Amino acid sequence: MFCAAPHLLLHRCFSTYTRPHPSSITVRSSSSLQEIHESTPESKEQGGLSSQLYASTPFPPIKVAKRVVLVRHGQSTWNEEGRIQGSSNFSVLTQKGEAQAETSRQMLVDDAFDVCFSSPLTRSKRTAEIIWGTRKEGIITNSDLREIDLYSFQGLLKHEGKAKFGAAFRQWQMDAANFNIDDHYPVRELWARARCCWTKILTHESKSVLVVAHNAVNQALVATAIGLGTEYFRILLQSNCGASVLDFTPQADGGPPYICLNRLNQTPSSPVAGGSSAGRKTSKRIILVCHGSQANTEVSFPNLGDQPMNMLGLIQAQKTAELLLDLKVSCIISSPKIASVETATTISRVQEAADCLGADCVPRYVEMKQMQDLDLEKILGQSKQAIFSIVCLSVSIISPSQEATKVPQNQPGWINGFNDGVMTALWDQSGKTWESILEELSDESEQQKVVVVVGHPAVHIALMGRCLNLTKEWMGSFHLDAGSVSVLDFPDGPGGKGVVRCINYTAHLGRWSIPITRSTSDDEEF
Repeated sequence: MFCAAPHLLLHRCFSTYTRPHPSSITVRSSSSLQEIHESTPESKEQGGLSSQLYASTPFPPIKVAKRVVLVRHGQSTWNEEGRIQGSSNFSVLTQKGEAQAETSRQMLVDDAFDVCFSSPLTRSKRTAEIIWGTRKEGIITNSDLREIDLYSFQGLLKHEGKAKFGAAFRQWQMDAANFNIDDHYPVRELWARARCCWTKILTHESKSVLVVAHNAVNQALVATAIGLGTEYFRILLQSNCGASVLDFTPQADGGPPYICLNRLNQTPSSPVAGGSSAGRKTSKRIILVCHGSQANTEVSFPNLGDQPMNMLGLIQAQKTAELLLDLKVSCIISSPKIASVETATTISRVQEAADCLGADCVPRYVEMKQMQDLDLEKILGQSKQAIFSIVCLSVSIISPSQEATKVPQNQPGWINGFNDGVMTALWDQSGKTWESILEELSDESEQQKVVVVVGHPAVHIALMGRCLNLTKEWMGSFHLDAGSVSVLDFPDGPGGKGVVRCINYTAHLGRWSIPITRSTSDDEEF
């Protein structure tokens, strides 16, 4: 069975390995800070990302499963003004920021958090107080959770920073990993600080942890958890009051935990509405939609087989279609499987009724295509061993005594249930699929283009890995649920870096979604 966590492969496979790529940025561990080699001219031109692991000391072992929910503070006065905040403490929440924090409180109100860690900065601490509500336990402030230190940049409006610092400001925008100001490398320092935060969080005796902090530090926390380096700064978005969830699962031998990003940037507002990606407008977008739950629930997770959707799946598809009504979808590409086609058809019908629904002044035409390479069973070659692995994961694992051991259907990192051969086949096929999707997105006939891709969660996990220029070892670091939406923006066009706006977004499903803070244990009760 393929079950190695990326963190266990750190020194075994990746300490001297750099994946050949003309635009790679090599990350090498030399101390608590990371030595980042300068990008080549080709890398700056092509905007590629390195897939080498971010080398650091191993995460401390844990005894029980732990779920950590990261929340960025609500909108602040300096957010509203467009002023560079950094780790300064002169801004407070706006009225909108207070409302965002209240929405987050309602989203998390049913969770029995054991502890809350917060940045000491006012905008973050106030957000934490609103979300924490009337809970008796005190909030623990940690200075390492403060926002990125930007030194002389702090307090400046963006146009002031550009005028005063010129080349340094351009480097901050275009090459933040190597940005230097006042003899400091802020992003490198931030990554080292985030790694220290994880040690404090994981060694705390708690199972369910709330962390309220800031945009850049939350990006660093997510990236260092799953082993990504400073070149991923501004790639994993964190919106005001957006929540990201990480699951930490203990190893039987007491080694570093398995780590899975359960979701990224679940926001109080729609993730597909207006706004920018990493501060830049985007005209090209890919939306990965996981088809709804299927009729044969006994073996449906992770939704194997060519079954139609059940009633829950139909509701999920309709909710997704309503969410996407905020966008003009250009093209829907789906797997040929029944559940994917049903989901794609529902999205198309709602899009084409946009004028009747008051979302547009004219009907919309949506091109629909089917892609055989999105078919999971085709990718797996319908291998008996592969299907056995999936069914065992879906229902139970049979022990030598023939007694079934139940496996939680929504277990973090469920894709690790595939054996290595299956993972390789899935990963290899995803490369061809990803190139075809990018080619569709590159169509110059439309200045604004949104491509919706509907398929199986396992295929979408591989496609996200392709977007982030990772390798197959990372696939177990991501999780997707039926009916979820993940948004990938391309502010520099399909040939540039993909910016992940959200992963496994399910808030649009309302009462039919899996709660954002579902316990990492006692799944049967859930």
